[in-house]
Amino acid sequence: MKVAEVMVTSVHSVGPEASVREVASMMLERRISGVPVVDDKGRILGIVSEGDLIRRPEIETDRAPAGWLHAFLSDEERAREFVKSHGRKVREVMTQPAICVAPDTPLAVVVRLMERHRVKRLPVVENGKLAGLVTRADLLRTLVSRRTAAPAASSDQDVRERIDAMLRHEDWATSAFVNVQVEDGVAHLWGTVESASQREALILAVRGVPGVKDVQPHLGRSMPG
Repeated sequence: MKVAEVMVTSVHSVGPEASVREVASMMLERRISGVPVVDDKGRILGIVSEGDLIRRPEIETDRAPAGWLHAFLSDEERAREFVKSHGRKVREVMTQPAICVAPDTPLAVVVRLMERHRVKRLPVVENGKLAGLVTRADLLRTLVSRRTAAPAASSDQDVRERIDAMLRHEDWATSAFVNVQVEDGVAHLWGTVESASQREALILAVRGVPGVKDVQPHLGRSMPG
């Protein structure tokens, strides 16, 4: 799936000169946790989120507890921290540059970017301008709305071949010794596995193969040697 299939196109955004109080009020009113920051031509400049606004002198949270890592910060880095926690304009507190994606970006790439950069939302940019937003919530809504199509009628031999093909492409399954038998759509797994996690993964993977009605595991633990 691509970003264009799940993104929200009606996006609330702010300009860089908006005040911190204004953007905080908007986020509370709209019940959103972050907004893109754009210039007067719709070009993305950054993003401001709840995480950018929680360290503030107004609520006496501007100074983080001193830790050993803080001792290694340069004066320049400490100055940037001060500006971010005391800034009054969005341009002073926003996270930049924003990590952006295009409408045709695969969702797998979106998830990797969110995990790598520890962000909950990614602006979607098309022709250099903000076109939408994709969030973790959008991914969850897509997960809930997806329906798995009923598989076409298959012979037990077809189902077994699908299972064998699937297992050959799963690197975590290469150390397992598994013989698959399918009877009336029920997959019987015989053999040995290295761990309980590998056993669980095998059952889950086989259960997801089209045509499998149920899984009956007959798997023991291989002995180290």
